[in-house]
Amino acid sequence: MAEDHLAGAGRTPARDRSTAEHGRTPAAGDHTAWHTGTVAPSAPAVRESAGEGANAGKGAPTAAGERPTPALPGSPWQRRLLVAGLVLAALNLRPAITSLGALLEEVRDGLGMSGTVAGMLTSMPALCFAIFGLTAPRLARRWGQETVVCAGLVAIGLGVLVRPFAGGTVGFLLASALALAGIAVSNILLPVIVKRRFPDRVGPMTGVYTMALALGTSIAAASTVPLTDALGGDWRTGLVLWTVVAAVAVLPWVVIARSSRAARPAAPAGPADADGSAPPAGPAGPDDSAEPAREAASVPAAQVQPAAQGQPAARGRSAADADAGPQDTPGRRITRSPTAWALAVFFGLQATGAYITMGWMPQMFRDAGVSASTAGVLLAVTMALGVPLSFVLPRLAARLPHQGGLVVALGACGLVGYAGLWSAPAGGAWAWAVLLGLSNCAFPLALTMIGMRARSSSGVVRLSAFAQSTGYLISIPGPLLVGALYQHTDGWDLPIALMGGLLVLQIGAGVLAGRDRIVENEL
Repeated sequence: MAEDHLAGAGRTPARDRSTAEHGRTPAAGDHTAWHTGTVAPSAPAVRESAGEGANAGKGAPTAAGERPTPALPGSPWQRRLLVAGLVLAALNLRPAITSLGALLEEVRDGLGMSGTVAGMLTSMPALCFAIFGLTAPRLARRWGQETVVCAGLVAIGLGVLVRPFAGGTVGFLLASALALAGIAVSNILLPVIVKRRFPDRVGPMTGVYTMALALGTSIAAASTVPLTDALGGDWRTGLVLWTVVAAVAVLPWVVIARSSRAARPAAPAGPADADGSAPPAGPAGPDDSAEPAREAASVPAAQVQPAAQGQPAARGRSAADADAGPQDTPGRRITRSPTAWALAVFFGLQATGAYITMGWMPQMFRDAGVSASTAGVLLAVTMALGVPLSFVLPRLAARLPHQGGLVVALGACGLVGYAGLWSAPAGGAWAWAVLLGLSNCAFPLALTMIGMRARSSSGVVRLSAFAQSTGYLISIPGPLLVGALYQHTDGWDLPIALMGGLLVLQIGAGVLAGRDRIVENEL
């Protein structure tokens, strides 16, 4: 069953330990909260009740003696609209980047860019994702997650529309930053929306939108050059075409955002942010600090079980307080968690490799004598491998107690691909494209581990924001260094050596991040 991966098939001891750390078994009140959509269940609760396989003699019973059957919020058409919206949003998260990579040489010639400035352009995604990604949790609290994603898609469309005609390098960079800002907030919030709105389908739904993300990436890489040629050969036309895809994606999110805002409760006073600052005034988002209060209202205090250490729960403390954990307590910073740092480093290094590949791999093949259109297709092949694997990897990763083996396997593919690019870039071009495509599937694996390493929905949003924003900061120098080395050495030997070294570090960080840990327990 699709739900089995959430329970971690064959992991009875881990499941029991998670329940003990959580401080209680899923209670009858949880079912009501899930069904009404007022609260996202914690990760252990999901694991206990998610699927048939998990309950076939393996899961712990609920307090009422019945297993919960979580229902998705909203009517069937609303759920279908949300799924369609997630797919369309994910399709827009990479074309602004890969369409530029396919036409980078033409853009450089048209705007008079040096190799170093072009390297800065390929580093911009990481920089913007780090800066604007940090704003996503606060924006979501103020306006709601769905509304922020809708606004992000509008920003993507405007940025892609304006940048070819902004005039000069500076205007191009600024318009690109606008599009990348929209991508940044969507990057952060889509996993959180999946966790909150599909609590018993986290793995499959993560696979759906990461598969759509990979599909959009590969389509843009493969079709930008042929479409540009068919429409007269002007690179500006080739880049601006992707505005249409963003405009289509905005339509369902307008409806989703309006219905979500209409259903949002008023915001009670809540605890401070993870960084210690108080939440801004305004209506509460679905994932803000009001969540523990809503959880407390849905679960009677009498249903709280003794804590894992055998100590009784504090008098008057609700089940939600136990669920919240240290991460939801003022002054408890996620930066105290070694697992959060390992995830951030792993995410950052895989992003470094991905943006170097998207920005520079077509140029590597073109310098080796491959035609521009074929180089674009090779990049598309690299990105297209993420379509099926982005659906399979989250399911597989969620079934494993430790994801380090997957990290090593994907990293080994990348090391062989880099070795091939160094020794015979044109002769084995298709093989290297496939191997690097396998290596780039560390992205859906990283997203899945973010969802698995936190206990609660609020924990996931903090971990997602920290790991992605810090990770993108880490990834900024990579593409820039590759551009500088390429310009000053007039070749690819040193850039490829740098990429291989960073991949070795990525494997080490991923093995640490893949351990069976919960970040709240480390705070």
